Amino acid sequence: MSKKYPDNVAWDENKQKWVANILPYASNVGAPVIKPDNIDSWRQRGVSKVNHHLETKFLELKEEYLKLVEEFQWNDLIYNAVFNFEPIVGETYHLYTGKDKENFLSLISPDQWDKECLGSFQLTAEQKWIKV
Repeated sequence: MSKKYPDNVAWDENKQKWVANILPYASNVGAPVIKPDNIDSWRQRGVSKVNHHLETKFLELKEEYLKLVEEFQWNDLIYNAVFNFEPIVGETYHLYTGKDKENFLSLISPDQWDKECLGSFQLTAEQKWIKV
């Protein structure tokens, strides 16, 4: 039968013997009380930092998403507009609303006539319209 050791000792691998000073709890009546640290303030700081980081990242993604949606809407509006020419990459074109409320793309700038201009755009090499 194996020898029973009391609860007030633990095996120390370095010294290869039973010792009481490495126990995670007090081993006799005269030993100091071991209390766990109060980590609530640390936890609150961690939660606050993580929440701030996540909220900042969320707002960045939301802003990027809104820009992407706006870019999509302009491109959809232009590609569904009427134009009888092939646009050249890098050139500036102007989107107008006609009398019949149909949008059309033109080379004529807004200061050259009295049509309702929705905006001026350039075509990129990726065939994407960018508002200028």
